[in-house]
Amino acid sequence: MDADTAAISITGLKVLRGKNLVLPGLDLLVPRGEVVGLLGPSGCGKSTLMRAIVGTQIISGGDVKVLGDTAGSAALRRRVGYMTQEASIYDDLPVTANLNYFAKIIGAPPAQVAEIIERTDLGSVARAMAADLSGGQRSRLSLAIALLGSPELLVLDEPTVGLDPVLRVALWELFAELAAEGVTLLVSSHVMDEATRCDRLILMREGQIIAQETPGSLLERTGTDNAEDAFLALIRGAQESGTDTPHVPKHRAGSEEP
Repeated sequence: MDADTAAISITGLKVLRGKNLVLPGLDLLVPRGEVVGLLGPSGCGKSTLMRAIVGTQIISGGDVKVLGDTAGSAALRRRVGYMTQEASIYDDLPVTANLNYFAKIIGAPPAQVAEIIERTDLGSVARAMAADLSGGQRSRLSLAIALLGSPELLVLDEPTVGLDPVLRVALWELFAELAAEGVTLLVSSHVMDEATRCDRLILMREGQIIAQETPGSLLERTGTDNAEDAFLALIRGAQESGTDTPHVPKHRAGSEEP
């Protein structure tokens, strides 16, 4: 895979917040048609990276291409779906009205609203006011809005945070279905055990990408049984070698395993 065929291609991405360098020059390739997990502790830069990908983050340097176009360009408005950490919904509108409103804005066919309500299991609350939804239902409504227009890329920022285990499993099953249909999903999480549900992993720490590879490759390379232990092994290895950042393999997300 090269930059021309990748869903996301990032070169030298730098983001400043005040005088602080939040992202110090990241390089990244994300393949099409896979569930790619962006994992790392809270505050490590995941949300900043995602905002740069969808074009809502001011960047200080580098190049960000999404589906072949510059991130945030008008050509991408219907091709990219974005779910923020906080539910982007109108509390004073019912579930169906929220979806109808956003469908009209992006030009999605009205018939798609009913399909998405069923797919995100919101049928039982379709007429309920958004303000009366539970936390999990609000997250699913926000995801449903991101699905409008059948985007080719979904950027989902902590979509499973605060959900019970049953709902988390259901959402990951939906993500796998979407990927099988050709959609690319970039899903952030600070829950390391969700790594096994991803086709590819990007691990971040303190604004740095410390690993970009498949779950199997990561576990084999670190000699661990789970993503959390692998993450800790990378950090320990960096500390023992006297470097600040763990070694990142030359192959990048979406490349062939060594």
